Amino acid sequence: MAITTAGEVMPAALLNDVVPGYVDYNGRPSIRSKSGLWKSASFIAGAGTAERFCYYGISSNLVSYLTGELGQSTAAAAANLNAWNGTAALSPILGALLADSLLGRFRMIVFSSMLYILGLCLLTLSSAIISLSSTSCKNNENNNDTSSCYPSEIQTIFFFCCWYVVAFAQGGHKPCLQAFGTDQFDVRDDEENAAKSSFFNWWFITTCLGGVLALSVVTYIQDNLSWVIGFGIPTVAMLFSLLLFCIGSLRYRFSTERKRKNQRHPFLRMFRVFVQKRKPSHLEVLLPVSEEDPEEVKAIMVRLVPIWCTSLGYAIVYAQPLTLFTKQAATMDRRIGPSFEIPAASFIICIALSDMLFVSIYDRVFVPIASSITKKPSGISIFQRIGVGQLLSLLSIVFAAVVETRRLRTAREHGLVDRPDAMIPMSVWWLAPQYMLFGISDVFGMIGLQEFFYDQAPSELKSTGLALYLSIIGVGNLASGFLVSVIQNATSGDGAGGWFSDNLNRAHLDYFYWLLAGISAVSLVGYVYFAKCIKDANQ
Repeated sequence: MAITTAGEVMPAALLNDVVPGYVDYNGRPSIRSKSGLWKSASFIAGAGTAERFCYYGISSNLVSYLTGELGQSTAAAAANLNAWNGTAALSPILGALLADSLLGRFRMIVFSSMLYILGLCLLTLSSAIISLSSTSCKNNENNNDTSSCYPSEIQTIFFFCCWYVVAFAQGGHKPCLQAFGTDQFDVRDDEENAAKSSFFNWWFITTCLGGVLALSVVTYIQDNLSWVIGFGIPTVAMLFSLLLFCIGSLRYRFSTERKRKNQRHPFLRMFRVFVQKRKPSHLEVLLPVSEEDPEEVKAIMVRLVPIWCTSLGYAIVYAQPLTLFTKQAATMDRRIGPSFEIPAASFIICIALSDMLFVSIYDRVFVPIASSITKKPSGISIFQRIGVGQLLSLLSIVFAAVVETRRLRTAREHGLVDRPDAMIPMSVWWLAPQYMLFGISDVFGMIGLQEFFYDQAPSELKSTGLALYLSIIGVGNLASGFLVSVIQNATSGDGAGGWFSDNLNRAHLDYFYWLLAGISAVSLVGYVYFAKCIKDANQ
């Protein structure tokens, strides 16, 4: 018989099966054979799949909603969508800090899920109000100008408020759910640690599955049936996500790192780096610190900040498929057969499908082959994986520029320059390579960044580490929106439509894509330099 750290008497054989640093839902020591691993992770991955279904169900086609139902210009819609995506990707920093320091990941996931559901319900209500008022306006016999039947300012403000509730709800949900999934694997056990590395790949597949389902079903409903139903379906899916997550709580492992005695709030500990220590102060009394703490945080930041900064070019390109790629596809021939037409937003499914296919190839084929050559368990290093992802992202935006140049030439050849609503006789499948290259770049770059920021963060700051990775995407979206606004203002003077004219046949998305290619190339060069410096410093 033996006594656990919780004071419980437990047989020695069972004690050997205890996972150090983890408890079950009753607060008792977590038993390795009865908790965690893939059975627990499957509930979390299922909840993540449902959440991604919700996210893509409302975000993938919003550029069409903003330009159609709300009557915004292409440039304004792209900027607004980039700002929302940026907020959704930056808010996890606050959510992760609150989870790691106060609430814990499980409570934060439950709370943010309920906020998510509230936001989706309000978003559905908002779309219903806008739809009713628009229909009433168009049916008015005295109204000969149906183009004026756009929502009022109050209705638009209400929509944006509901929309941003969803963005902030992601702040607590996305980083904590993935970090909680990795908590189900004990990194001190060799087999479980290997499974944890594989979890990042399979997590990516399940979240892509949610995107595929949303792009296949929800966008078609939004374009052909009703936006109200199109927003209502993600609401139901998020309810299912919360229910599935809670059902799995009987098998989860809960980390006790946050509850250790004398542990201070992690984000306050990081803040201590910036505290002057020349003389005692009120703040220092509240935040006692050892001499090693600032050096530890400084070492972490020296590794993270250069990679964060040099990944921004990759993140700016990442913002394009949900905005400009979709508008590009909307002008092209999307017909399959005599009557069916693929919704423009659904073409993003090429990214998700290439993600799912290549993650499987990467995990089951590429890693074993590369491992036999490099003698590394992961096949290639994390730095190499991120670098390959950035290179493929650069190639995807170069291909997008080439295809857009051809699309504009085709419009000129067929006299469609001043007919923005006419279908250009060029198959939408010309866009497939840029979407697929973009998806494969995710398998290398996106998953590599996730694993890098997770591994570099201390054990009690894993959610914050993932939030820092998400902040790259957030700042990239905001930077993309900023570039769109600045360039449009600079190029639309003297009556010109500018690079982002509502008439895409007179716009110059190709110029913008070439600009992004240049930014990506500079970022890639900077990344290679700093990755080499960090690698050399660690040797």
